[in-house]
Amino acid sequence: MSFSNMPDTNLYKSNFNELPNWSQEDYANALESFVRSCKTAKTQEIYTNLCIRAIDAIDAKEFLTSYFTPYKIALPNSSQDGLLTGYYEPELRGSLTKKEPYIYPVYKTPKDLVVVDLGEQYPELKSYRLRGKIVGNRLVPFHDREDAVKNELDAEVICYTDSKIDLFFLEVQGSGRVSLDDGSVIFVGYENQNGYKYASIGKYLVNMGEIALEDISLQSIKAWLEQNPSRIDEVLNYNKSMVFFRQKEHAASGSLGVVLTPKRSIAVDRRYIPLGSMLYLSAQDEAVSFNRVVMAEDTGGAIKGSVRADIFMGYGEEAKEVAGRLKAPLKLWILLPKGSS
Repeated sequence: MSFSNMPDTNLYKSNFNELPNWSQEDYANALESFVRSCKTAKTQEIYTNLCIRAIDAIDAKEFLTSYFTPYKIALPNSSQDGLLTGYYEPELRGSLTKKEPYIYPVYKTPKDLVVVDLGEQYPELKSYRLRGKIVGNRLVPFHDREDAVKNELDAEVICYTDSKIDLFFLEVQGSGRVSLDDGSVIFVGYENQNGYKYASIGKYLVNMGEIALEDISLQSIKAWLEQNPSRIDEVLNYNKSMVFFRQKEHAASGSLGVVLTPKRSIAVDRRYIPLGSMLYLSAQDEAVSFNRVVMAEDTGGAIKGSVRADIFMGYGEEAKEVAGRLKAPLKLWILLPKGSS
């Protein structure tokens, strides 16, 4: 892989001795996460024959240090740290039929949503998609969140859930599971989006003076919404972006197409970090400390910048608790094949 694949990313050659707590890494587990990602074309494109060699590696640490070179990813102001947040696989309650209290639809992609790949006409815009709907002979913006709630979309419904708040956070997380009223469980994941930029309702509540900046978290936002039912729509509709889902066969998987691994999978901004790449992150706050090899296996609307990552914490209450509060200064290295330039 050439550095030209990351033209806007500031990279500085490093070595494994400079990686915090590298000596404490579970090398075998780290290599396993690399091998799993190697099942995808994107990881194979970056690491070529190393994906094949990794399968038969006997000494995981020796393999990593012999065939890879760490490059520190730096912000334009190299003295600054980035930001690590967390996400998890939420669980909702639902039904395949609309009935009280299951009245909030989990939509598939609407039939009238048009997605235009701008890169087909303009190569410099290859990362951009234009979304809308056809009215007459014009492409106009698609329904925003408020419109979609007021007007039933022309879309199939996977299921109905009993909480518009939980459904909103399912959109934020990107995938989850729904425990149905018949005792079965289905998995859903991101399929498409309505074309509007993600807007943080946490920032909205801070700017409105409802929650102090230092207290903002998934937990505090959800608690505020539950305590202010008359303002739920006002706050949720601030984020005009809306996610559409598909039903999946298995638990949470990311944009790379592989099942996410707790504490080994991260979401990145693919403008700076290629999907499928292997990285080393170091982040600490009052509650957690992470120093580990991770794989770039997902993306997210709120993940913007080169030293910015969202680490997948898994499923369950503990994962939700950690992910909802995690905001830690981040240092990040990308591990590239030796000889990359």
